[in-house]
Amino acid sequence: MASLNKVLLIGNLTRDPELRYIPSGTAVAKFGLAVNRDYTDRASGEKKESVCFVDITVWGKQAEICNQYLSKGRPVFLEGRLEFSSWETKEGDKRNKLEVVAERVQFLGGRKDGEGGGAPASREGRASPSKVPARAAAPSGEGVSDGPPSAGGDDLNLDDIPF
Repeated sequence: MASLNKVLLIGNLTRDPELRYIPSGTAVAKFGLAVNRDYTDRASGEKKESVCFVDITVWGKQAEICNQYLSKGRPVFLEGRLEFSSWETKEGDKRNKLEVVAERVQFLGGRKDGEGGGAPASREGRASPSKVPARAAAPSGEGVSDGPPSAGGDDLNLDDIPF
């Protein structure tokens, strides 16, 4: 029997990414995504909008790049899979959570004047970048991977990026 667990989402971050490292040293970033849906109510003919809030987890180098360049409100396209978690609290209550583990994240929208290429300079521990890693800005639809940097290791100049 065939199965498929694939999620494609476009939305806006509801909060800044929160970066942590697991004991092995692997980075993990978590953030929220708001995905809007416009529709027409069949009964009234009125146009309405609904919002779906999704918890996102990103791993590895991609998590570090998301933490560096993304901030609340930024639009992103992501591709990933659904992951279900179940646990019991100290009080004995059962909890469940369905989240998306992002395998590829592509930043959408252009940079705002005065902000460099990503997060505002005022974010703690994050300066506005003067250079964006080539893998973070891949406009070809490729996401950021955990693979080695391109040969030569040169960073792209912001003027070379088409957005």
